[in-house]
Amino acid sequence: MHALFVATANAHKVGELRSLLGPGFLVLSLRDTNARIDVVESAESFAGNALLKAVAWAAYLGADTCGLGAGWVLADDSGLEVDALDGAPGVLSARFAALDSGVPGNSPDAANNAKLLRLLAETPDERRTARFRCVLALVPVQPGASAADLAAQARFFEGSCPGRIRREATGSAGFGYDPLFVPEGHHQSFAELGDDTKNRLSHRAKAVEAFRRHWARA
Repeated sequence: MHALFVATANAHKVGELRSLLGPGFLVLSLRDTNARIDVVESAESFAGNALLKAVAWAAYLGADTCGLGAGWVLADDSGLEVDALDGAPGVLSARFAALDSGVPGNSPDAANNAKLLRLLAETPDERRTARFRCVLALVPVQPGASAADLAAQARFFEGSCPGRIRREATGSAGFGYDPLFVPEGHHQSFAELGDDTKNRLSHRAKAVEAFRRHWARA
């Protein structure tokens, strides 16, 4: 059993990653520690933001102040890229609606979805193409290692899922933009298809599969 710390406060992501990783991993998360590290996701790419989170938590766990015993940190950064919006919301997916008000932090899913629909209101169906993208950063927990040393050892795993944005939200499963996103080859949104189907098709599933192949070779 490999102890892996998942650096996210998003309970939905933790649940997905735990399901995707399977029984060979003990998945720990922020719920297993009282620490709250405020990582400013200032990078312009998913990989950059994933690395910021992975290094910050690896450095904290390396100080051995919480005794979790995790040997690795896996951090996710992911989002939705809409072609008609030149790739937006991209790395700002979780904060998309809040950008209009200047309020710090993430926006409610409903507000992000409402803004996306508003911006695409005049966009014809054939131009509503999009993709979910995910990058995972894997960093070892090494007591005494500097942030630069940890970053130099990082490994990245990427996955994407093409699809399109529908004109209204449908379904009750999933989170984020799932009620609006219809994966390629399907007619229902991720929120309608449910977790089992999503976990076969999603950007996160593909990134985790790349991680698992790397882990098996290591």
